[in-house]
Amino acid sequence: MKSKPGELTRLLSEFFTEYLPTTKGLSANTITAYQYAFRLLFGYLDDVKGIMPTKVSFETLSNGVIDEFLVHLEQERQCTAKTRNVRRSAIIAFAKYAAKKSFSASLPFYSEAITSAKKKEPKNNIIKYFTKEEIQLLLKLPDTSKAIGQRDVAMMAALYATGARAQELCDITLKDITLATPSFPTKVRLTGKGNKSRIITIPMSCTAIITEYLRVRKYDLNNKSTYDRHLFSSQANEQMSISCVEEVVRKYVVRAKELYPKLFRQNDYTPHSFRHSIAVHMLEAGESLIAIKAFLGHASISSTVVYAKLTPELANKYLDELGKPLENTMMQSIPQSLPNAMPFLYR
Repeated sequence: MKSKPGELTRLLSEFFTEYLPTTKGLSANTITAYQYAFRLLFGYLDDVKGIMPTKVSFETLSNGVIDEFLVHLEQERQCTAKTRNVRRSAIIAFAKYAAKKSFSASLPFYSEAITSAKKKEPKNNIIKYFTKEEIQLLLKLPDTSKAIGQRDVAMMAALYATGARAQELCDITLKDITLATPSFPTKVRLTGKGNKSRIITIPMSCTAIITEYLRVRKYDLNNKSTYDRHLFSSQANEQMSISCVEEVVRKYVVRAKELYPKLFRQNDYTPHSFRHSIAVHMLEAGESLIAIKAFLGHASISSTVVYAKLTPELANKYLDELGKPLENTMMQSIPQSLPNAMPFLYR
């Protein structure tokens, strides 16, 4: 049975505006992650297949398209197997919802989605982080004589100084920032997984960069009418998207690799590499795993312990107290038409 025109769009809108937040009770961040997967999918269909968002149907999402999209994520966007599987899960979740609401029409899409292969994730995935020297070099690359350069250096400085996830960075609004006074340091509120918030104190070096960025953008933290304005925006949207953050980081890493061929030795880095970097540097500076767990907003200490396994020195230094020194532990070697066409993907 062929689907009716606009049926996929209608069900996708209900999926995001009613089913996920109300029926499932998922957090805003989880819904945003699901939305991002479909923004990437519709962007792929538009850019690669030449199919405009308003023309996408259940039939469009069949005949191998889902698997082709997942391959595209790995090869063109250089996504890891884990990230690829996260996008796949979002698509499957909608496929199951669509099958309940309109089984006959959505069957081709449903059949393809649930049979798409889950990629095996490497057990010993390399933690890709920057050295302190590499962080300093990256922050010198943007042309700060231009507004876009001011934004980029402030964005990368904030990623490092706060240890924010990409989505947490995108969600920062002006009301989340309290600039330093003679008595108090600068603080930034981040909202992470499960809508849990944490307050991060950032150093004066990052404060200076953020302060200059706010001045250039003419953002007034004392103006309550602009409290809900996002700290970082793109040329197209008031709130920066994860894909935009990824592109900014990718741009400067590529440039850094060209300028400093003996540094930046990993094949690729992501916004998450800044988060890994601050965690490693805090460990090297003597911070406890408990303190770093709270700083990063980890739900479990097991997520934090991975940083202590990067080198024998860190492993022994921070795990001796557990009676588990690890000897010789080494590292193993989106289109402009979407916001208007799919508003439910841009909350």
